[in-house]
Amino acid sequence: MTQHTIRRRGLIGAAGAIAVVHAWPAHAEDQPIVIGQSGHLSGPLAPSFKGTLAGQRIALDEFNAKGGVEGRMVKLVQLDDAYDPAKCAQNVQKLIDEEKCTALFGLAATGNVAAVLPMLMDKQVPLVGVYTGSPSLRAKHHPYFFTTMASYRDEVLKMVKNQKTLMRDRIALVYMNNAFGQLMVPVINEVVKEQDAKLVASVAFEPDAKNTAAVVKSLTDAKPDAVVIMAFGPPIVPLVKAIRGSLSVPQYAVSIANSKSLIAALGDDARGLVFTSLIPNPWRPTGLAGEFNAAMAKANIPVDHDHFFGYLNLRILLEGLRRAGRAVTPKLLVAAMERMSQVDFGGYAVSYGPTKHHGTSYVDIVIIGEGGRYLR
Repeated sequence: MTQHTIRRRGLIGAAGAIAVVHAWPAHAEDQPIVIGQSGHLSGPLAPSFKGTLAGQRIALDEFNAKGGVEGRMVKLVQLDDAYDPAKCAQNVQKLIDEEKCTALFGLAATGNVAAVLPMLMDKQVPLVGVYTGSPSLRAKHHPYFFTTMASYRDEVLKMVKNQKTLMRDRIALVYMNNAFGQLMVPVINEVVKEQDAKLVASVAFEPDAKNTAAVVKSLTDAKPDAVVIMAFGPPIVPLVKAIRGSLSVPQYAVSIANSKSLIAALGDDARGLVFTSLIPNPWRPTGLAGEFNAAMAKANIPVDHDHFFGYLNLRILLEGLRRAGRAVTPKLLVAAMERMSQVDFGGYAVSYGPTKHHGTSYVDIVIIGEGGRYLR
């Protein structure tokens, strides 16, 4: 979910040069509260994002139907960046300067978020919730950046700990040979060492999947107890199938790879695949999941992880807006988020503070069962 590191650093510098402070419109309380999102609405990864976007919409419609923020409706303005950091930076500037958004939400890709963070500092507009768990984005406190989900490091830790409980510690890593995969290699090495496990192979997987056979040969030679896949999107379909045909060991995949479209593409070969999950069980009849189920039933849409992912993320921002009140401004929203300490969304708790903007480390494990069913 990243672009080339050098390119990203250049974009950070360019974005940091923009220093126009957010101008709050007159009579703002008579207008909708605008939140802005730049995301991959087009491109090869767009299909895997559709369910998440639909889940966001369901949460927003539900919130507005209940009166919004003391009678003020919330409006979500979405712009397409096709996963490109430069386009994302342009979109964010437009969302802040022209749309006068109170907050940004739901940016995806590490490079895109990295390009935007300096702009937030200058514009003094918060970003609440992103669809990337990159540890590098969380390394330094940012006064206008809040996350609503666990990090990739939290996910890797869950995978390795799960194997250790099974008394199996020989881990093989397959990482996509792009900025995302390369970013995760040192993270996985660190976690494996920390947990006293063994990394028996670390193999680069090309984004076009052309080296699948060579990857599987390396894995077979290493004789691992489990394979951790740090890759996402359609290319991992032939990879998972090929590993399954050569090795009878668990395959772990990171949460961003988990989508309805991927499970459908894998068919019977999805059975036994292990995903980390950043959300509670969407089919629970109580708590936040129960509210989600009711909203999905009203919309006549089957319950799934993709929709719940978007629904849950936006619900956290909407709660922050509600607590900030009808006269919400970017500054008031930041203060409201920082006061959200130990808030339970019915089975999913977050906790923020003035120096704590990463609200949760919740990670679960799900296994794909027969017919694409999720088992916990």
